[in-house]
Formats: sequence, C-alpha cells, structure tokens
Amino acid sequence: MKYDAAFFDLDGTLVDSVYDLYIAMNLTLTDLAFPIVTQKLVESWVGNGIEALVKRGLSGDMQISEHLDEALAERAINLFYQHYDQVVGDYSALYQHVETGLAALAGIPKVVITNKARRFTEKLLDKLSLTSHFQLIVCGDDMAKKPSPEPLVFACQQLDVSPAKAVMIGDSKSDILAAKAAKVDVVALSYGYNQGENLVDFNPEYLCENFLDIIPVLTQR
Repeated sequence: MKYDAAFFDLDGTLVDSVYDLYIAMNLTLTDLAFPIVTQKLVESWVGNGIEALVKRGLSGDMQISEHLDEALAERAINLFYQHYDQVVGDYSALYQHVETGLAALAGIPKVVITNKARRFTEKLLDKLSLTSHFQLIVCGDDMAKKPSPEPLVFACQQLDVSPAKAVMIGDSKSDILAAKAAKVDVVALSYGYNQGENLVDFNPEYLCENFLDIIPVLTQR
C-alpha cells in the first residue's frame, strides 16, 4: 500500500464533540458573569486547543482580545476544565461511517493526533469505544500543538515510519499545515470544524466529503 500509517485528528474528524464544548463554555461564562455564546460560535472557535477556545469565549470573538486579563483567562480555563470533565463524551457522537471506516482500515497502524488534553482525549475515546482502533495517542499537552509538525514527526518516529509513508486525516487548517511541515500527505475532510476556512486554499493532497471516501485513498497501491 502507498501508506504504512494513518494519523487522525479527533474533534471534527472522528467525533462531533461541539455540544460538550458548548455546554462547558457557557457554564464557565455564566460562572464569571460573562454573556453566553451560541453553539455555532463555539463550533467556529474549535481547533486550537481548550486554552484558545476559552479565551475566544471571554473575548466573544475568534480574535482573542489583546486586553484580556491573564489572571481571568487562567481562572476561566480552570473552570472550563472542571465543567468539561463532567460532560466530556456525554453529548458527543461519531461522525457517519467512522466506526465502519476504522474497522475497514484495521490493517493500517493508526494514531490519534489531537490538540485536546490527554485527560479529556482518553475519556472521550473510551466513552465512544474508539480506543482499541489506535496504536498511539498524541495529545495537546504532550508536546507542541498542531499546526506544529512536532506531534506528526513524533508519531512517525514511534511507529518507525517514514513521513513519506504516512498520511494525516483532518478537518482544519492546523491539520494541513502540520502535515505539510512534517512532509506528510494530508486528507482534508470538508464536514468538520474548519473555522470558516476553505481547505482547498491550503493545497491538501486529497479532499473528501465523507469518512468512507478516505478508504480508497489509504488503501491504494
């Protein structure tokens, strides 16, 4: 096969987890007497880790306010962690065909590479019965977050796979930029959390609309 390993983003690629995040965000904002935000806004802010998400919530905008108080942000992040820990996985769902697709790719070593913290990643994967599909899980608090290539390079080293023989599957600019920097091919999925970006602009090797569309890409000779 063309690829010896497949790396998967989590939120927006395998799992639609935005409702968990939306609930935790608004509980946090309510604790701090800040205006609550819509689910659509939260969805548009996902993709750069929880710290960035919370700061966007406090700012009420994708662009984090330059006047945001760091002590307030730290308190909000800690509150968010507490709320999210209570709900993670409760309202999340696999995207269509994810389970079928992962089972069909049983012969390829697979890695989750996410900007989510490990404590939440492992809980989410366990609740959705995904853990057994993956040989390795690389999280946002293990090392630099995507769009840094570091987690992808690390995964290649751990699996003893050349970057040229690995492929990244993700739904955002961060996934594509990380893959490009790591010299790993990338499959962009159009259905996830793309922060309003047109993923075609970042020149992914492949663009798929459905999770099952990745199977012929990954199994080609």
